[in-house]
Amino acid sequence: MAQMDPADLISVTIDGVEVRVPKGTLIIRAAEMIGHPVPRFCDHPLLDPIGACRQCLVEITDDGRGRPMPKPQASCTTTVMPGQVIKTQAASAVAAKAQSGINEFLLINHPLDCPICDKGGECPLQNQAMMVGSGDTRFSDVKRTYPKPIPISAEILLDRERCVLCSRCTRFADQIAGDHLIDLAERGAVEQVSIFREQPFNSYFSGNVIQICPVGALTSTAYRFRARPFDLVSTTTTCEHCAAGCELRVDHRRNDVMRRYAGDDPDVNEEWNCDKGRFAFVSGRGDDRLTHPLIREDGALRPASWPEAINAAVAGLRAAGSSVGLLPGGRVTVEDAYAWSKFARVALGTNNVDFRSRPHSAEETAFLGSAVAGRSLAESVTYADLEKASGALLVGFEPEEESPIVFLRLRKAWLKKHLPVWTVAPFLSNGAAKTGATLLATVPGEEAARLDTLDAEVDLGSAGIILVGERAGADAGALSAALRLAQRTGARLAWIPRRAGERGAVEAGLLPTLLPGGRPVADPAARVDVRAAWEVAALPTETGLDADAILAAAAEGTVRALVVGGVEPTDFASPAAARRGLENAGFVISLEQRLSEVTERADVVFPVSLFEERRGTFLDWEGRERPVAQVVTPSSLVDDLRILVALADGLGVDLGIRDTDAAKAELDQLGSWEGERVAAPAVPAPAAGEPTADQFVLATWRTLLDAGRGQDGEPQLAETAPAAVARVSAATAALIGTPQTVSVRAGDAELRLPLVVEATMADGVVWVPRNAPALSVAEHLDVTAGDRVGLAAATTEAAGSGEPTAGIEDSTARSRDSFGGMA
Repeated sequence: MAQMDPADLISVTIDGVEVRVPKGTLIIRAAEMIGHPVPRFCDHPLLDPIGACRQCLVEITDDGRGRPMPKPQASCTTTVMPGQVIKTQAASAVAAKAQSGINEFLLINHPLDCPICDKGGECPLQNQAMMVGSGDTRFSDVKRTYPKPIPISAEILLDRERCVLCSRCTRFADQIAGDHLIDLAERGAVEQVSIFREQPFNSYFSGNVIQICPVGALTSTAYRFRARPFDLVSTTTTCEHCAAGCELRVDHRRNDVMRRYAGDDPDVNEEWNCDKGRFAFVSGRGDDRLTHPLIREDGALRPASWPEAINAAVAGLRAAGSSVGLLPGGRVTVEDAYAWSKFARVALGTNNVDFRSRPHSAEETAFLGSAVAGRSLAESVTYADLEKASGALLVGFEPEEESPIVFLRLRKAWLKKHLPVWTVAPFLSNGAAKTGATLLATVPGEEAARLDTLDAEVDLGSAGIILVGERAGADAGALSAALRLAQRTGARLAWIPRRAGERGAVEAGLLPTLLPGGRPVADPAARVDVRAAWEVAALPTETGLDADAILAAAAEGTVRALVVGGVEPTDFASPAAARRGLENAGFVISLEQRLSEVTERADVVFPVSLFEERRGTFLDWEGRERPVAQVVTPSSLVDDLRILVALADGLGVDLGIRDTDAAKAELDQLGSWEGERVAAPAVPAPAAGEPTADQFVLATWRTLLDAGRGQDGEPQLAETAPAAVARVSAATAALIGTPQTVSVRAGDAELRLPLVVEATMADGVVWVPRNAPALSVAEHLDVTAGDRVGLAAATTEAAGSGEPTAGIEDSTARSRDSFGGMA
């Protein structure tokens, strides 16, 4: 806690204890400081005070001017004053009676169904009824009942008779998430939580209301009636879905995960997480989970023993020599990433390794090596910096979709401190609007030119922050222009990837130009540094191929073997090209949790453990280490590291790292490169092309909830995903006759989607989600952002891969469809 000026502290007496607290401190917080917590329901430290439940009443015997307050006061809305004398229920019969009366009032209609309520055993109302309530009831009438449960979304259920109208849920939705989709309706005895007509509570953060509900009125469809809180064992770990680094509390029973809650980490996710991190954890538990190795024999995969599979994989690698490409994916832990990196260089003698199973460029490769790798947390932008910044510029980055906790921090900074936010994007998404962002309208592919001319529009200053998303790496010149802007303004720059393991993969050297710790492959001194640490005679000196080039070389036969971990063809800029590489490669080894497109094409398949079954570390986008704990005990599955070590042993190479602890210790000892880095090339801004009459520029990115395999097995979560639509400006819609359904075409392929007229969209641009279920731009059209596509009114009502579910609508009046609730 920062040192405070004594002049900003005031003295108050609480239950006979004098305490000095900052001005403006609520009485309820001051009481907590001396270990005298006051019962409460509506109060939450991250929500604005409201004084709705009145359970926190205290007696003020001296208001600081020698006079008592005439009646008990709500300690959650009353700030301390100099010289106040306050008595909580621990020292005041008046306060205790007042709290007991409120508790009795709340229990008049509250059902006594604790034995079947999901909250039973961790319920504040239970606890406070025992602490300040009466053992007997004076109420003899029939309690109020409602039909139950009421779904306020596919994922969230409401038991109205349990609700104590604390308004935590509605305040969270409005103040924190910015999704004003639930509210208190009616008045008096019939007041209740409600949703708007035909607008379910489809917020990306809806699961948080379950966690903060103090009485079990809100429950999860997936978890309801599955376990009792006192039967669960809790383990703290880190979410594996994105680079936000959220702390999670994972509750498990009998070696099976029952639910996940947000952990309490003020430096990172505070007490929140997104619904993807909360609910999407069952994908690896289906019938397609791999439990034993497989090898291909007579064209088909068959079960094999571990020694047999290792021998088969080693034989294939030996035949390929150093003509091997490694694609580990972006979800590996730091320790596994380090094992992949060392295995490539020491066991296979190649720098053909790249974690980026997504659109990328050579410019991004150089940018990551020069501006990201090897940076300590002290050198990086942090969550705290976002709240203190003088301004934030978003480049190729939609925080709500790609890093939800960054979105929450930006929204908090805008609401509390009026943080100026600008976004370089084709239109103002609802997520950006909820952070108060100003749109810097930009046609995809013209980001670099836009950044080079922003000085008059954006006042960043030395305390400003530029947040660059991974999508900027595929926009020619955008990263170079962002660096130039940072140098001109003095603003700090941060790179925020979408996947959890990408920052750690950069540090571990999972790039064709980079060794661990940010050491350039091309630098002889850097190679000597690594050779000494690894105790090897030589390292490959030739710069390796990136992921796209590896697959292209495999398709041509010049890369003769592939080692692939946790990636899908649809992850890449061109899924068709990825499939050609996998199909034409001479030998393919797959490390996977489930059967997949890669395992269908693999010669040897190794099963790897789920994240809840392994230990390790993620680096979040800040560069902060986030521990991954082993939550449950696997039966026999292993992590990537142990498989790679076994393969190296088979090749006659000792990697010297037998477990995650050894890998982490060796990487830490190796440390960051202190020599010169290869400067990122100054890629000039490309010249803008003129669209033809029937060709439009494609804008696209992945939404938080889409067709990703990590969300499989959770149908309720999938039901809350945004609808797939095509967005265009009014002028663009007019060019094609403003139909209800449009056809987006590339070559002979097309997708048909409902049309949305977007008030802020740049003309000549059409936006569609990149990986929507059954309507994937990457899969069906084989195009990416900045490409030209055809756009026309659909000729029939049948919509490509599915019927359209909505007609034309204006973005100024829409409810949540693709980008969050009403701003």
